Amino acid sequence: MKEPFLHIEQMDPDPFIQFDLWFKDISLRKDVTFEEINAVAVATCRDNKPSCRMVLLKKYDKDGFSFYTNYNSRKGQEILDNPNACMCFYWPFVTRQVRIEGVIEKLPPEMADEYWKERPLNSRIGSKASHQSTVIESRAVLEAEKQRLELLAAEQGEDAITRPPEWAGFILKPSYFEFWQGQSNRLHDRIIYEQVDGSWTKKRLSP
Repeated sequence: MKEPFLHIEQMDPDPFIQFDLWFKDISLRKDVTFEEINAVAVATCRDNKPSCRMVLLKKYDKDGFSFYTNYNSRKGQEILDNPNACMCFYWPFVTRQVRIEGVIEKLPPEMADEYWKERPLNSRIGSKASHQSTVIESRAVLEAEKQRLELLAAEQGEDAITRPPEWAGFILKPSYFEFWQGQSNRLHDRIIYEQVDGSWTKKRLSP
């Protein structure tokens, strides 16, 4: 696949619209297979010690980029201590990545309730069975709790698997975007968007 060049004048002035164009383009491609194109690396930092992990993006709009997790997990605690964070999407089959930097905030609990009800039962059970990032003796601990919750759902219905209060959403509100188009000769295209006085500016970076 020949890599296209990025022409800064052809990119939308609004980085949210440009992200939407790229994301939908990849979503509609039939010539390659993507397992989860909404997978994104989230990097956080606490006490000058960075950490990074993959999560699934659940929504994006003009307000920002949303995902759900356990507030008591390592990433949850790091975000609450230092809300400055970065996301990085990478789609290797089209040699593109998008870096987004900004501040993360909690989503309203009502949004978490709404999304929780939309999740498959197995996903709800998995989230409720896990006290994320805590030490456990063995996998048997998880399996036993999973079986208990499955029995509860069978006896009392799926609504019995309620959302744990510590399981909820975050939203990253961007102040910086970088759109990267890889080139086989390593002269990659890098177009950044930065906020200046409430407006977005575009610049090209050397690779």
